[in-house]
Amino acid sequence: MTTVFPDTGVGPLLRDWRERRRISQLDLALRADSSARHISFIETGRSRPSEDMVLRLAEQLDIPVRERNALLVMAGYAPRYAQTPLDDPAMASVRDGLDRLLAGYEPYPALVVDGRYDVVAVNRGIALLMEGVAEELLTPPLNAMRITLHPAGLAPRIRNLAEWRADLLTQMERQIALVRSPELRTLYEEVAAYPVPDRADRADRDADGRGADRAQERTPSFALPLVIEHGGQVLSFIASIATFNTPMDVTVAELAIETFLPADRETAAYLRERLP
Repeated sequence: MTTVFPDTGVGPLLRDWRERRRISQLDLALRADSSARHISFIETGRSRPSEDMVLRLAEQLDIPVRERNALLVMAGYAPRYAQTPLDDPAMASVRDGLDRLLAGYEPYPALVVDGRYDVVAVNRGIALLMEGVAEELLTPPLNAMRITLHPAGLAPRIRNLAEWRADLLTQMERQIALVRSPELRTLYEEVAAYPVPDRADRADRDADGRGADRAQERTPSFALPLVIEHGGQVLSFIASIATFNTPMDVTVAELAIETFLPADRETAAYLRERLP
């Protein structure tokens, strides 16, 4: 995934990160064991930061490791963080750990995606939900956003599509603002332009006319649920995302493990029956 920075030098870029984090020069200086004067000189280009200072500032500003590499290069230093392909033998323990985690979460759905939302691994729970997705969307590399929001993907079966779609697009907007990736921007423009399936009163209302919002009624209100139909059953999930702590490799830093916890007993029972 390519990160694009304007050709303005490392100082203005560090200032941009500081302003986005809403931290003053004095606060940043205190955190990085420096002085506000030195931070000011770095941001205005009057002083060239040392390699250690770039890394200290990046750490205090919580800058993603891919962007830390870009800042180092712009400051005239070599990248610090490797980017090891996930299929490299050196990543065997990472792959094994992810596989064990996904399998251990079954029968509940879980998957791993990279920084472009390309699917790295899934468990049987996710495979179950993807039944009926158009073959064209299941051709590698699978992309989680395309599979979820495409009219030939999961979108027609998501009962609260408007809310779920808005949440996913907002998530992508935050990531684009953080990493400034042309690939992510292109993906966002693509999925945001997908037509929203017109479900009207299709299966959104059950026999008594109350609406299939019964699954949402069963769902706790502390988080937005994913309410999706499968095999004539309406399932409800609460999603969570986990990342690696203090990653030292760009590939590992951009991996995200998304798990879907059944939000009601009916959903849990359905999954246990289908995936014993």
